[in-house]
Amino acid sequence: MNKPLRRIAIFCGLLILALLVRVNWLQYVKADELNASEYNKRVDIERYKSERGNIIVDGKPITGSAKTDDTLFTYKRTYTNGPMWAPVTGYASQVFGASQIENLEDGVLTGNDDRLFFDRTLGMFTGEEKKGGNVVTTLNGAAQKAAFEGLGDKKGAVAAIDPQTGKILALASTPSYDPSTFAGRKNADSKAYNALQPKSDPDNPMLNRALRETYPPGSTFKVLTAAAGLEHGVIKDVDAKTDSPLPWIMPGTTTPLPNENNIPCKDVSLREALRMSCNSVFGKLGTDVGADKMLETAKKFGFNEEQFIPVRANASFFPEDINASQTALSSIGQFDTRATPLQMAMLAAAVANDGKLMKPYMIDRLETPGVDVLEKTEPEEQSRPLSQEHAQMLQSIMETVVEKGTGTNAKIPGVTVGGKTGTAQHGENNSKNPYAWFISYAKVNGGSPVAVAVVVEDSGANRDDISGGGLAAPIAKSVMQAVLSK
Repeated sequence: MNKPLRRIAIFCGLLILALLVRVNWLQYVKADELNASEYNKRVDIERYKSERGNIIVDGKPITGSAKTDDTLFTYKRTYTNGPMWAPVTGYASQVFGASQIENLEDGVLTGNDDRLFFDRTLGMFTGEEKKGGNVVTTLNGAAQKAAFEGLGDKKGAVAAIDPQTGKILALASTPSYDPSTFAGRKNADSKAYNALQPKSDPDNPMLNRALRETYPPGSTFKVLTAAAGLEHGVIKDVDAKTDSPLPWIMPGTTTPLPNENNIPCKDVSLREALRMSCNSVFGKLGTDVGADKMLETAKKFGFNEEQFIPVRANASFFPEDINASQTALSSIGQFDTRATPLQMAMLAAAVANDGKLMKPYMIDRLETPGVDVLEKTEPEEQSRPLSQEHAQMLQSIMETVVEKGTGTNAKIPGVTVGGKTGTAQHGENNSKNPYAWFISYAKVNGGSPVAVAVVVEDSGANRDDISGGGLAAPIAKSVMQAVLSK
């Protein structure tokens, strides 16, 4: 071969090599990035060219698919009772993407998950249109309805858990939104979505308050402080008098930690302190336990880390590197202590389950279009925040709160109910309406089928624990009754 032909051959070989490198780079290295690109419409077209699988509650779908007049985006998502279920399902929009279960289980719901390869292949031979698989939730429809209707037009959230398994039974957030209104591609859909954004609606209805909003938990946090006192040996007998002077001056200050309505909290037992919700007793108890051990206990209950159910829940927070007076305030659920409703339901659930905290989850199983099980969630222990003995002592005093304390509005005839009310200060210098809280559990035949946390933001209530009992406790009661009646 002469020299010019050899050069041409080498040049052509380099071009072919460059082409091969480029093709492999695009197909393997850049594939995920290109698939995720906002300019790549093929993924969205593929997602909506066939019926989407359903999200199931109580054996019935709460979602669906409707035929459109679009030749490319053939189907759009529909929802039954969309506002009630939006905190569970999230949304699936042809324009704005997907969130929560709709996003996390998109592969199964669209039928594109690798585990559905056989179903897709079989459809090619039978001529059946591709369908997505189903997501079967742990939710209890009656409990969800009770939570959503109980909140009504108030801003707030409810989380309910089966303490023995970790199954989430209700997850409500208000105000809410209807995901159906922006599932398609028309101008009306875009307007509906934009109207829900915080700049258009300051109430932020798309915020999942049960998972993503952290609130000062107020006096409901005293349950955790009591657990810390028992676990670390500061309290040995819940009916013995405590060394709790009145007034109690916070360490390093000249400021007393006040009790609401001048209740008689001097040296009262832990049972009486929780029944009356004595700030002075629990503030002192927190400092006696110490900041480090309070933090340790809070972490065992799930504080200071995100939870995944599998939807992400923001981390609740107990402050670190605090002095003694800050520890006192943190131990009564104020200062920088913050918690999601899910976290406070986990606290009540761990106490109700004799000290064992089960990992919360809301997807029971994933199914093929033919309802064969692809994957099933098994209950999993997350931690042991307190011993069985101490958990049962804490149950006893929480039940006193409901029997003859601030939580009497949660009583259910023939059912053992434990609870704790709370009113959390809100705004600079406590200038805004407080948050009304209630955490509780219901027990029948020795077991506890449900633990609940309720927070009401815009309560307009008086600044005492009775506001939690008056506003949040009836909602928790209705949720517990819904679970018990099933």
